[in-house]
Amino acid sequence: MTALSALIRRDIRIALRVGGGALIGVLFFLTVVVLMPFAVGPDLALLARLGPAILWLGALLASLLTLDRLFLADHEDGSLDLIVMGRTSLELACAAKALAHWLAAGLPLVIAAPVLGLLLNLDATTTAAVALTLLAGTPALTFIGMIGAALAVALHRGGLLLAVLVLPLSIPVLIFGVAAAEAVISGATSFGAPFSILCALSLMGLVVGPLAAAASLRQGLD
Repeated sequence: MTALSALIRRDIRIALRVGGGALIGVLFFLTVVVLMPFAVGPDLALLARLGPAILWLGALLASLLTLDRLFLADHEDGSLDLIVMGRTSLELACAAKALAHWLAAGLPLVIAAPVLGLLLNLDATTTAAVALTLLAGTPALTFIGMIGAALAVALHRGGLLLAVLVLPLSIPVLIFGVAAAEAVISGATSFGAPFSILCALSLMGLVVGPLAAAASLRQGLD
């Protein structure tokens, strides 16, 4: 546990320092949400109806933007080889790195969502619902993205390959996240059903993501 906590603290410090990538995701999220009202126009009712989808789409793209640094920096400086050959289980190390990435890059998106919801004419209830769905769903985006990041390192390719691998797997998270928030706006459907599925996707990602990422790293670094 000491090694895993040290790995988490190290990754958070690297992500939060200048050039670490955590701030880039928040700035991109802010840019998407700020520009969308100019694209939609002055129709406040339409803007409020599209608000949850805009926030979720911005969070998805911002998460994708920072995923390439999850293993690449460690691979470039040789730290990844030490992690693979270390005594700590590689699956646990991958889970620790994903947790650190979410704390540095995913959690700030959740915190920023209520503030950005004001720009989209969302009321307090809807904004709280969107923030809650992001809190439950962004870990799934991180753990799914970790698989793509590991494959990108193993295949010595990133960028477009990472997007092609991760985006299709992230679509269910986007669908149920928006559905849960829309349920609060319309009141026609239950909030609990899509929110429960969203939580299940995050839990499934917690189990499958580290296993798949560790297998990809072992295969690619052999």
